[in-house]
Amino acid sequence: MFARLRGLIVEKGPEFLALPVSITPFPLKKAILQQLLNWQFRHALSEGELDFLEGRYLGIEVADVNLRWITTLQAGRLTVSRDTEADVWFRGEANDLLLVAARKADPDMLFFQRRLVIEGDTELGLEVKNLMDAIELDAMPTPLRTGLQQLAAFIEAGMKQDAKAAEARAGISC
Repeated sequence: MFARLRGLIVEKGPEFLALPVSITPFPLKKAILQQLLNWQFRHALSEGELDFLEGRYLGIEVADVNLRWITTLQAGRLTVSRDTEADVWFRGEANDLLLVAARKADPDMLFFQRRLVIEGDTELGLEVKNLMDAIELDAMPTPLRTGLQQLAAFIEAGMKQDAKAAEARAGISC
């Protein structure tokens, strides 16, 4: 059963989350996202490392699960909205974004493969990317880091299994 689920997640992305995410009211998504973002970036916020976001808007879109939001810094906290005009957009699929967050995929490689799209204010996009690169996994709250690493391992294992299956279908052996 887990092998089938892993194959589904890797092959089509977590499309099974698209419906629940789509029908979840935005105020609930907003509350969850704000809580997670402020929890994850609590050290960067206290050190002023996110001050560059004050009055600027970063859009995030996870296309395969229909999740999209805009975040900015207001009064020292990250806030989430959906109707604001974003200065820069980061777009990608859930599996790729999870692998980037878990440091299992290089965002530059995904960008050049057009699996990660950055549109809009290039300078702001680079500031966000550099901040993300600078954050150590150990700085993440333990439950978040553990969950992220487990999801990334699950995705990687499924990708390897799919690659082996594709090789077998093509008659290639390693």
